[in-house]
Amino acid sequence: MPSPGVKSRPAHRCTDCGYASAKWVGRCPECQAWGTLQELGAPVTGLRAVSAGQVSAPARPIAEVELAGARAVPTGIAEFDRVLGGGLVPGAVLLVAGEPGVGKSTLLLEVAHRVAAAGGPTLVVSGEESAGQVRLRAERIGALHDRLYLAAETELSAVLAHVEAVNPSLLVLDSVQTVRSPAAEGTDGGSTQVRAVASALTGVAKTRGMTTILVGHVTKDGAIAGPRTLEHLVDVVVSFDGERHSTLRMVRATKNRFGPADEIGCFEIGDSGVVGVPDPSALFVSRRSDPVPGSCVTVTLEGSRPLLAEVQALVASTSGGGSPRRAVSGLDSQRVAMVNAVVERRGRVKLADADVFAASVGGVRIAEPAADLALALAIASAAKDTPLPAGLVALGEVGLSGEIRRVGGTGRRLAEAARQGYRVALVPPDAGAAPAGMRLIEVPDLGAAFHRMF
Repeated sequence: MPSPGVKSRPAHRCTDCGYASAKWVGRCPECQAWGTLQELGAPVTGLRAVSAGQVSAPARPIAEVELAGARAVPTGIAEFDRVLGGGLVPGAVLLVAGEPGVGKSTLLLEVAHRVAAAGGPTLVVSGEESAGQVRLRAERIGALHDRLYLAAETELSAVLAHVEAVNPSLLVLDSVQTVRSPAAEGTDGGSTQVRAVASALTGVAKTRGMTTILVGHVTKDGAIAGPRTLEHLVDVVVSFDGERHSTLRMVRATKNRFGPADEIGCFEIGDSGVVGVPDPSALFVSRRSDPVPGSCVTVTLEGSRPLLAEVQALVASTSGGGSPRRAVSGLDSQRVAMVNAVVERRGRVKLADADVFAASVGGVRIAEPAADLALALAIASAAKDTPLPAGLVALGEVGLSGEIRRVGGTGRRLAEAARQGYRVALVPPDAGAAPAGMRLIEVPDLGAAFHRMF
């Protein structure tokens, strides 16, 4: 007989995200994964009274809580510290994800070297490469140090033994999918194993005050592989992006408990490793003596950092009388299609029987609406085969009725454009005061913008 307060009924739990369901369903309602709900035979216990237990520390007024252990310690890599909100926090757990070969291991090896040189022992555990391979990379980028320890392990117990022996201030595990916990079931790299390894290392990091960086794999669509609970367990989630044909790398924080979650760091990868780029605006703008049709410069805002970016467009006659083509690179294809329709309808630029190609310069990805006006001007300039004036920058969101709307951070955007030498800015109405040496041209709609420029 089951005891009072216990109701025996089958329960099902998702192996990817942990979602619990009273009955089996083919697709998890939480993470949308197929075939991941498994039946659990444990009974479901009802509510019972819970008596007061022992506390780990007495509650204190918030003003008396010490901050020494929660302050970020800079790593010495300015772009990486910018993304993290100042540096590494003792006891924090970071998850760094990115495509294979993008430069994650090289950057984190340099971070470990900087921390070791600053005084604290660091431990790098590689589960994908041998110790000799990592040593060769360290020699290439100049990251050899007496306090930088290296191990190649794939068992969680061995990793914890190395932590006990070295007592590091920073642990780098590359990667979390390659380490297996004998206490958990499932295949190597599966959701159950990844969750068990991450939970164990998180507990050790919090107990010892050891900063831990976990390297994670990504799926085909660029998302972090493994259960979503992995992202909830860690304190900081960092994504490492970059095109294979470009040396530029972008580091973004999608989750950060110790700082802003929208900052971006720019790096350039080369033979000497991954080097920070403190002023990346020059990488995204073409340098030419004379303006050409189909090109316009805008200013994007990544976190608190304004970046100059160039949008290019090409309008050509459709070959063979077939359907017109629309090709996009570095921009949001849905937004480009919308701006293209507004340019044709509201700007009275004929594009129905023409191929339209739009791209960004330097491999930067532009997704915010602030680049709408620059994109519209680039398309119109290419269709009319008329270049825009030199030294022009355009800011503004384009609505379906053709109106130009204001965007956030206009002052910082214009200040960055003025610092880079741009003297004329096409902006929406009420854009604020112009920076020194810059002239603002306010346009209420797309028709007025085309009239002023063409």
